[in-house]
Amino acid sequence: MNAISGAGICKKYGKRRALDRFDIEVPENAITAILGPNGAGKSTFMRMLTGLVVPDEGTLTVLGRKPSWETNRLISYLPDRARWYQGHTVETAIEWGSRLLPSFRKDEAREIVGSLGLEADMETEGMSKGQEARLMLALCLARDVPLLVLDEPFSGIDLLSREKIVAALIDSFSVRRQTVLICTHEIAETESLFDHAVFVHEGRVALAGEVEELRSERGSMQDIYRRIYA
Repeated sequence: MNAISGAGICKKYGKRRALDRFDIEVPENAITAILGPNGAGKSTFMRMLTGLVVPDEGTLTVLGRKPSWETNRLISYLPDRARWYQGHTVETAIEWGSRLLPSFRKDEAREIVGSLGLEADMETEGMSKGQEARLMLALCLARDVPLLVLDEPFSGIDLLSREKIVAALIDSFSVRRQTVLICTHEIAETESLFDHAVFVHEGRVALAGEVEELRSERGSMQDIYRRIYA
């Protein structure tokens, strides 16, 4: 079964094609990586999953339905950027999550925040990029939903934060079976996390498959990445 299916998806911004006859299948209850350099079309596709971007052509289904406000209630989405209000703390963010996000578990959020090395009274303003990424991940993981979508959760953050995020994802996945989709171009410390990989190049899927099969046939994810994008 596939949690996400797309066929012939096209999206243009002016004369530039962000996605060009993009075909994809994301299996249920697995961790799938969407890999590729900046500008490959990864983030455009991720935003389509939540309806923030609409395809010009092609079809896309998420959890068996066209993206809409109904499917959004079943998706925990981590954008590539966060925005905080002055004076907010980690605890404030958790309280907002409990009020605004469907299926949000406040106690679980506090537990995850602690495991990621954050304090409840820590102010969000002035956080490092790594601390901010860990807080956003905690809010995402605290939702009991079937699909978790993470847009560049490792980009530009320190190694320690990256390792903590990977550990939190592994812990969460072992407890609650979810479909996890991670868009990234950082694979050095993360490739062991993935069950399935999709390499995106110039708006199209260049290669996709089970990670173990790809490794046995073509080498490590890093080697494959270098060959595709060199």
